[in-house]
Amino acid sequence: MHPPRMGRRSRRWQAIAAAIGCLSLTASISAQRTAPAAAKPPDNDTCIACHGDPQMVSAAGRKIAVDAAKFGGSIHGQMACVDCHADLTTATEFPHAEKLARVQCSGCHDSAVTAYNQSIHAAARRQSATSVAATCADCHTSHEIKASKDATSATYALNLPATCSRCHGDPAIIQQGHIAAGNVASLYKDSIHGRALGKSGLLVAANCSSCHGNHDIRQKTDPASRVNHANIPATCGACHEGIKTQYAAGVHGAALAKGNPKAPVCADCHTAHQIQRSDVVAWQLDVIRECGTCHIDKIQTYRDTFHGQVTSLGFVRVATCAACHGSHTILPASDERSSISKAKVLSTCQQCHQNATAGFTEYDPHADKHNRDRNPTLFYTSKFMTWLLIGVFGFFGLHTALWFPRGMAERRRMERERASAPPDEGAPPREAADQ
Repeated sequence: MHPPRMGRRSRRWQAIAAAIGCLSLTASISAQRTAPAAAKPPDNDTCIACHGDPQMVSAAGRKIAVDAAKFGGSIHGQMACVDCHADLTTATEFPHAEKLARVQCSGCHDSAVTAYNQSIHAAARRQSATSVAATCADCHTSHEIKASKDATSATYALNLPATCSRCHGDPAIIQQGHIAAGNVASLYKDSIHGRALGKSGLLVAANCSSCHGNHDIRQKTDPASRVNHANIPATCGACHEGIKTQYAAGVHGAALAKGNPKAPVCADCHTAHQIQRSDVVAWQLDVIRECGTCHIDKIQTYRDTFHGQVTSLGFVRVATCAACHGSHTILPASDERSSISKAKVLSTCQQCHQNATAGFTEYDPHADKHNRDRNPTLFYTSKFMTWLLIGVFGFFGLHTALWFPRGMAERRRMERERASAPPDEGAPPREAADQ
């Protein structure tokens, strides 16, 4: 069979299309031959040729020098400058423009930037264009970034407090940023955690990121914050696992688990940044007051007792709140596991009073002289003593008030009689006696 024959009209359009194709191909080849070559982005040596000068500053006076050796030793040392400063890839004139586009770390560190964008630092920057809130470079530096496990890194465990202190220890930044917590850097430095890290070099000691996180640092009022009231036991428990277990078994932990926002957590007793050793006398005395901020009626009755009076004088050789109730696993007296339950109260008292007997436990450490139902004997005894004192002082006060004018009159009478009496013959004259 022969192929179908094309009509004259079809062959004409086919020839026209072929001619157009040839013309297009010719134009394309000609354009490629005449187009200038694409600009080649500057390499690192080109950048360092200028920025390697230690004295180099911008027109605005900002230091823009880069230490080539330190950059080469950083985690970005194998990267090109234009990998971060992307707008230089199309630069055709040098020196380049004074102001470059902000480096976008999210191009490589997407997860870290996403977390940062949820932080209090990012929120502060969004609220004010002049915010002093930290950016990536403020914590990691710009051209000398090291891995967090590198001992020379700004985010290394031993160096992190100093890094955070650049802002949180600067009075000007604290004031400008309206940081309500104040100079937390100095508080941390003097705390048990700060001394363990800074003076003893213990890497396991809690630093800023241990409690606040790394990038997703949120305000304490944020339910997702690691330092939110409800989350503090879990945050502290990351290191103090045993204490967290004890706390959870007590009345305070149970109240928190039920959603009670007033339930005390670690920071309520130990503070947030200025955490002290629990065996320091000053802390043991202060924590009594902390207990009293919630248990107001108990602290008042405790202060009325011998134990309370002695601690008010600055001594801790007597029973404090924790001595009887425990520190973390605090339970009501009705719970047989409690240190003040009927089964265990004697052994609790014997920690100090070794010869204590069952009768000794009848002593009420929170006896309330104002509560007739709880302590009727003490209530009426207190009333009797009060009225007795009022009666005694009232009677003798009235006696003194009535006697005073009569005493004054008697004194004046005696002075008049002495002045009018004739002098004794053997006595010297009054003037001579006075001399």
